[in-house]
Amino acid sequence: MSTEMLEVSGLTAGYAGPAVLQDVSLDVNAGELVGLLGANNAGKSTLINCVSGLIAPRAGRIRFLGEDITRLKPDQIVARGIVQVPEGRQVFPRMSVLDNLLLGGTLPAARADRVRRLEQVYALFPRMQERSAQYAGTLSGGEQQMLAIGRAMMAGPKLLMLDEPSLGLSPLFVQSIFRALRGLNAEGLTMLLVEQNLTLTLSCATRGVVLERGQVAIAGDAAALAADPRTRQAYLGL
Repeated sequence: MSTEMLEVSGLTAGYAGPAVLQDVSLDVNAGELVGLLGANNAGKSTLINCVSGLIAPRAGRIRFLGEDITRLKPDQIVARGIVQVPEGRQVFPRMSVLDNLLLGGTLPAARADRVRRLEQVYALFPRMQERSAQYAGTLSGGEQQMLAIGRAMMAGPKLLMLDEPSLGLSPLFVQSIFRALRGLNAEGLTMLLVEQNLTLTLSCATRGVVLERGQVAIAGDAAALAADPRTRQAYLGL
């Protein structure tokens, strides 16, 4: 029986001007990999930034493991187990790979388990161990994405949210990153994945939610979404 982990209800949010998200609701159950899909500017990043506490919603509620986290600060949300891998990786270029990873485990709850988690990251991405002494800025784009995911794993996430992890990467690195994500999900890690690669996302997701102009256009089982022509229409902004 599935356990609801994340519940987003009636979320309206944006920046200056009109709302980017309008009355959006979705849920993520424990153990799922949910794909959050849609055309550019559909509101995908805005939604996960609200969940991370980076944007304050104008209306609606966000609950995590039964607790209302709508108005919590980002560090409080990370401490509860929601960790985001940002778009564009955002590693610290003049710090070593190892120091970047250790930064992911600085909160008190994560600090005590840093050695074990570092071993897990190295097992997931052996290249990070090989490059541990290098400056992060000298890594390729694909290696930096591995580092960004590894840094997030150091925080001991219960829910891992990823924003466009395949962006700008070679096909070889995209396959490698998604293979790692499938493995983590198979081990029980719950994920919310924002991604432009529709086919690849639906091939590994449990369910999908398609946003169109800031609203949920279609949601359901990944296989059903892949076969539904409305998915591609919304994805292409038609």
